[in-house]
Amino acid sequence: MTIKSILEQLETAKNPVAKVLHKGEQFKVLVIGFKTGMRLEDHKANQTSKLTVFSGSVIYRESEKSITLKTYDETNIPVNIIHSVEALEDSLCLLTQGDEQ
Repeated sequence: MTIKSILEQLETAKNPVAKVLHKGEQFKVLVIGFKTGMRLEDHKANQTSKLTVFSGSVIYRESEKSITLKTYDETNIPVNIIHSVEALEDSLCLLTQGDEQ
């Protein structure tokens, strides 16, 4: 029901909606939903992370690097590097976090 809940909340949300899908002692998997134009503002990851797009497309920005990710594309997110994510269209992404990727 996690993804359904995100999609329902996105109908009235002004910001991306994120929820934990699965969590263990050394990992966490989040689902992040975006409407077109929504943005996760600049922030840092405190552990190794990977962003995978399951539907839609987003732009991942880090320093002077900008990557467009479409359905099924993925990118690693380094620890303690400022980055942001912006939706080019309605999108659903998985963010996996943990010691090993």
